[in-house]
Amino acid sequence: MPSSLSFPRALLPRRLGAWLALAFTLLSIVLSVLLVSVIEHRNNEQVRSSIGYGLAELAMQTSDKLERGMYERYREVRLIAQRRGLRPETPPERRRQALDELQDSYGYYSWIGIAGLDGKVQVAADGLLEGADVSKRPWFSKALKGVHAGDVHEAVLLARLLPQQAEPWRFVDVAFPIPDDAGRAQGVLGVHLSWQWARDVERSVIAPIEARRRVEALIVDAKGTVLLGPPGWQGSRLPLASLKAAQARKEGGYLVEDWPDGGSWLVGYARGHGYADYPGLGWTVLVRQNVDDAYAPVRRLRDYGLAAGVLLAALCSLAGILVARRITRPLDELADAARHIRAGQTVAIAPGRGGYEEVEALSGTLDVLVSDLVRRRRELEHLNATLELRVEQRTLELERALNTVRASQQRIVNIIETAQDAFISVDLDGRITDWNSAARAMFGWSRQEVLGRLLVEVTIPERHRDSARQALRHFRETGRLDLLGRRVERTLVRRDGAELTAEMTVGLVGTGEGVFFSVFLHDVSERKEIERLKNEFVSTVSHELRTPLTAISASLSLLADGMAGELPADAQGLVGIANASSERLVRLIGDVLDIQKMEAGQMDYHRVPQEVAPIAEAAVVAMDSFAARAGVTLRFEAEPGAGGLRAEVDRDRLTQVLTNLLSNAVKFSAAGGEVLTRLEACDQAVRIAVSDHGAGIPQAFRGRIFQRFAQADAADSRRNGGTGLGLSICKTIVEEHGGRIRFETAEGKGTTFFVELPALAFA
Repeated sequence: MPSSLSFPRALLPRRLGAWLALAFTLLSIVLSVLLVSVIEHRNNEQVRSSIGYGLAELAMQTSDKLERGMYERYREVRLIAQRRGLRPETPPERRRQALDELQDSYGYYSWIGIAGLDGKVQVAADGLLEGADVSKRPWFSKALKGVHAGDVHEAVLLARLLPQQAEPWRFVDVAFPIPDDAGRAQGVLGVHLSWQWARDVERSVIAPIEARRRVEALIVDAKGTVLLGPPGWQGSRLPLASLKAAQARKEGGYLVEDWPDGGSWLVGYARGHGYADYPGLGWTVLVRQNVDDAYAPVRRLRDYGLAAGVLLAALCSLAGILVARRITRPLDELADAARHIRAGQTVAIAPGRGGYEEVEALSGTLDVLVSDLVRRRRELEHLNATLELRVEQRTLELERALNTVRASQQRIVNIIETAQDAFISVDLDGRITDWNSAARAMFGWSRQEVLGRLLVEVTIPERHRDSARQALRHFRETGRLDLLGRRVERTLVRRDGAELTAEMTVGLVGTGEGVFFSVFLHDVSERKEIERLKNEFVSTVSHELRTPLTAISASLSLLADGMAGELPADAQGLVGIANASSERLVRLIGDVLDIQKMEAGQMDYHRVPQEVAPIAEAAVVAMDSFAARAGVTLRFEAEPGAGGLRAEVDRDRLTQVLTNLLSNAVKFSAAGGEVLTRLEACDQAVRIAVSDHGAGIPQAFRGRIFQRFAQADAADSRRNGGTGLGLSICKTIVEEHGGRIRFETAEGKGTTFFVELPALAFA
């Protein structure tokens, strides 16, 4: 054991030198491995890419030969069809002889014949199928429609007439009309091109390298069916990524993928796009090679790189050991001097022989460092003596700050607890985190009973809970909530099930993970009860007025229509004015009654899941005559895919909303204008937009447009016959459906009203 330890110490007499040598050795190995790996990776990628593009090039060559070959056949048949000797006026024997000569000249033509416009074969090479009806064959009907090439198919009528062979006869159809001098079709020249020519094309490209590289080629049609390939593949459907890539790219490419027959294959692909005026049939050529065979050169390159890396690492390690010994020699001398100083000896520090600039700098500053160390030791002793006093001072400051925070927190708690309005704090999951005394008095739940429960289950009636949950989900997804910073009225429910109306203000408090909703509630049930009594009074008066007004309006309408005889012109004008005024009063009373029903909760809604498009379109049709009298055009459209949008709605009430919006749009549109009703999908909602190109809504009126009896100008009622209640009714109906109504406007350009309802699903 001693002899084994003495050898390294003799070789590396200093500790730092040994470490530096080891570091240089490891660094050399790491850098060598890294360099070789980078070079190997780069070369491997280039080699892989070269191999892959080689297969892609084979695929593109094969595809190009196929497309060019089909183009030649395509052009040949077109030129043959234009020969005068094949027209119907030529005797059948001469036409048959011409076809026999053509078949002898073009060896790939398995069958060539001419069919009349009735679909019966008039003449054919060797007389095959003469008299047969081919009107149902695709090549005949498509040729008359301008499609002159058909995809690969097995023989149908010729299967029993052609010589038998190991594989079924397969053809590619090429057909062109035979024109007369005026260019009109007199018949159709059809050619069944033997599929054997495609195999010959494939072998001409693949055969020279098949034995050396063990590659296989497949020809696949546009539907993914193998037309030509290795045994067992013909007729198979291939759901391969290479086919999808070939369809997506205009040029060829390659990729590695697993095939149904097992194993991983490097596949070059190219899709045919026709040639010249031949449109092509969408054939894709796949050239595949087993990954192990394809990337064999890559593995050999990796072995060469590994051997080179080992050799390079050994040479660099040896050089590192020599450099480390040279670097550490003067440092060792400086370390000896430092040990003497630590022992209390006075030593003149100077760099040894062969020292370098850094060692000289270290030796020159060593004395300064020792002096600085002594000074710092004294300062540290003084700091330790005063540390306890500083800690005590900081502790007192923290206690004072904590007391201030506690006092502020207590003041906030007292303010909330003594507030007249109910206060509820809710986290982002909708669970109650705070509940003051006013909330307990309002709802009947104690603080301990509601903490941790969902707000919608405690305070919101059953019919509104879904919309509340949807609003909370929308906020968590988008960070937007319409209620924030607004004072709104909401119907809530007490513990005993009784409902109350409250004004609610919702705010977002805190930052980061501590954010929550602050909800302040003010009970307005008493005020609402007073309003209800008032509304009942108005409703009673309206009912009492509507009966005589209806009779008056009907009588005036009969007089205006001449049922009592022709009236004098002056009287006719007065009757017309009275009739219009009575109709307006009837509409006003009807709107007032609707408002009262809505406020009293007596409006019936028969909501059923149904498509929205028929309702919107019917409303447009119903208003068409009204718009025509004003010289305005109504138009309805639905965005692509929106025709099947469904929602749970009351058809009559939704029609009432749309009729009101269309009526307003027509009234405020100039003669010759257009009103567009558009149906579209928007954020899991059905949106109906009614747009006009009128004067727009004045800025001062926009904030109260949905209020009762609200009109932009006092003259509007007289000029347009409005009551100012329609939009208020629309807003109530839409909100009862769980939706919302809003508008966008620009003065002088027009206004668009949007009705958004929760969508169910597409039909």
